[in-house]
Amino acid sequence: MGILEVKNVNKRFGGLQALGDVNLSVKENSCHAIIGPNGAGKSTLLNCFVGKLIPDTGSVMFDGQSVLGRTPYEINQMGISRVFQTPEIFGDLTVLENMLIACFAKRDGAFRMHAVENMHNERDIVEKAEHMLEEMGMIDQKDDHSASMSRGNKRRLEIAMCLSQDPRLLLLDEPTAGMARADTNNTIDLLKQIKDERDITIAIIEHDMHVVFSLADRITVLAQGTPLVEDDPENIKGNPKVREAYLGEAA
Repeated sequence: MGILEVKNVNKRFGGLQALGDVNLSVKENSCHAIIGPNGAGKSTLLNCFVGKLIPDTGSVMFDGQSVLGRTPYEINQMGISRVFQTPEIFGDLTVLENMLIACFAKRDGAFRMHAVENMHNERDIVEKAEHMLEEMGMIDQKDDHSASMSRGNKRRLEIAMCLSQDPRLLLLDEPTAGMARADTNNTIDLLKQIKDERDITIAIIEHDMHVVFSLADRITVLAQGTPLVEDDPENIKGNPKVREAYLGEAA
């Protein structure tokens, strides 16, 4: 039994069947990739994981508890953090101030933008924020405005903010989208480090197969809202059903 269990999930939008009888089990401390062509239902499924969408039927269980009907805050408190397709950081604030907000939210249970200046005087919050930046290799950038950073460093900061919540499950929605190859490779190295050094499970949606095969222990392929195949990376590479789903019947 996995830390994340999805059973018989269906979701329709009017006449469109976005998800059909999806069953998925993500093992604890693994990296599980969900891939598929555009329109396969990947983002819809991820939104069911975090309570943004409620399936028409089926269940989504995290560590034996249903996530359905819970608020994003409640799901975060359960131990699930999400990295969005576009980095969700506060561009007008410095790198350190972004981290302070995330650390403060973990301690006090809420984001309070207006309290940023006061947070600088709270030694425990500052120490945790600086420790996280040190761990992410960003301590030298702590006074930089986050809006001026490269996409790769914005993503690194967002991941650091998520990790400050001490999640057991990290959900990544195309974490390398729009990145230059150097930033992509740096992000792969960072995620490998996180996977190796932390007691954490990762579920990733990603179009870049270089990223998927560099990180995943297990891969689920979606096609038209339904799981086509689930296997380890080596078997996925040569699977004719996967080639057909991505490249068409001629492949």
